[in-house]
Amino acid sequence: MGEQLRGIGASGGSVTGPAYRLADPPRLPPPGPVTDAAAERARVADAVAAVRADIESRAVRAGDPTTAEILRVQAALVADRTLLDEIAVAIGEGHQAPHAISAVLASHRSALIDAGGLLAARAADLDDVRDRLIAHCLGVPMPTLPQPGHPFVLVAVDVSPADAALLDPTRVLAVVTSAGSFVSHTAILARARGLPTVVACGGAVLEVADGTTVTVDGTTGRVTVGEAAAEPPSAVPPVVAAKGAPGCDPGRTRDGQPIALLANIGSADELTGVAAEGVGLFRTEMLFQHHTVAPSPEEQIAAYSAVFREMSGRPVIVRTFDAGSDKPLPFLRDNQEPNPALGIRGLRVARRRSDILSTQLAAIAVAARESEAKVSVMAPMVTTVAEAASFAALCRDAGLATVGAMVEVPAAAVRAAELLQVVDFLSVGTNDLSQYAFAADRRSGELADLLDPWQPALLSLVALCAAAGAAVGRPVGVCGEAAADPAFAVVLAGLGVTSLSMAPRAIADIRAALAERSMDECRRAAQAALAAGDPAAARAAVG
Repeated sequence: MGEQLRGIGASGGSVTGPAYRLADPPRLPPPGPVTDAAAERARVADAVAAVRADIESRAVRAGDPTTAEILRVQAALVADRTLLDEIAVAIGEGHQAPHAISAVLASHRSALIDAGGLLAARAADLDDVRDRLIAHCLGVPMPTLPQPGHPFVLVAVDVSPADAALLDPTRVLAVVTSAGSFVSHTAILARARGLPTVVACGGAVLEVADGTTVTVDGTTGRVTVGEAAAEPPSAVPPVVAAKGAPGCDPGRTRDGQPIALLANIGSADELTGVAAEGVGLFRTEMLFQHHTVAPSPEEQIAAYSAVFREMSGRPVIVRTFDAGSDKPLPFLRDNQEPNPALGIRGLRVARRRSDILSTQLAAIAVAARESEAKVSVMAPMVTTVAEAASFAALCRDAGLATVGAMVEVPAAAVRAAELLQVVDFLSVGTNDLSQYAFAADRRSGELADLLDPWQPALLSLVALCAAAGAAVGRPVGVCGEAAADPAFAVVLAGLGVTSLSMAPRAIADIRAALAERSMDECRRAAQAALAAGDPAAARAAVG
């Protein structure tokens, strides 16, 4: 086995291919005296106009609204008046244009890092703005994506939104970065394209020579470095089947036990060509994330309707907006919490802004009434039975009959039976459930071993939920990215999970893995994993 590198799994799936590194941006030249301040300010103005136009043009060409919105926000940042005024002041103090840009953006970058959470993740966007402005001032091009002439694994310090928008799944097999986080724009855009992605992988990954074979596991966060590729792949294997193709067969074990295979999405654009039985997790916060004010009811209805039309006749589980902690919303900056992950996030936001939740539920209900999709709604970060009951009442008052709760907190898992007395289904979010069960920040690469989904303690919590569902005949699904691991999916089926929801590109592999095992074999695999002493032993026991 080759060298093992570890980071944070940011987009599920596993792939092997030759690695090629994105070149570093241009370096600043040594500083020199300012002989004409007006000319230096003109250099900045020209750079701002050119960079903004380039990013806006990429937004227009973007294939999905999430990418387009991220790029529009970045384009606006390029021309931010506060930044431009501060750069002009720096020029007046004797800094040439490139150095003024670098100094001012470094100050703002530090402020974002100090703020933590999602704002810290946006520091990389500021770095890209800096690099593009400096490159234009120097009259040199920004590095472009590698062009080896065959599909490859992209390795970089980070990937800017402008470059991530150009990632072509027919050429890029996977993405590995030494920086970034689960909520960085690299991760968001890679997930939207179904690319296995590992972020925060550390500096060692940047030492991998071009052409070296690597295996990227975007579920576990592992990168295995092997020998140089003897013969590069000529094409990327197909990852999803078109609607109506044979690959659309329902998920089931070899002996016919159904296990619904559903898709995790953030918008209707991610459903193109997807062979899923439905949507198990519609992340509606993607609609909210880049707004400075809450999206209007009309805007929400349009977004929900687009998904429901694509899934006509099939189930769609809509998660109400999951805000807070590492996913703050710009229009909810009304407090500074000492520990956001344990604070006002998910369903708890409604304690302060119940209007946002009630507006969202009303919009979902309108869109559902106008479609043929089988729409359900679930809340994130449910902790108590009282919270679940209150949410269920709000949904049913809005006209939404089928209501569920996400299990992301150990308290919810151990009270799963009681939760199922007030809601119709449960959906286990393995990413957050791991984070809270092991007291390990999911953004920390150093703690990735604790967040391994094969941890037997995590499996025990999933088993509690599945057993509670079986006792009353109600479904319990798993919508964490761990469901995209074929061997792990077999274990989940054996624990009694009734549906698996994952990145669309993983569905075909999971369907094949389940079809190879009988239900009794799945149960034996689950018991072996539960009895193991650690994740490695659990994997080995399943084989």
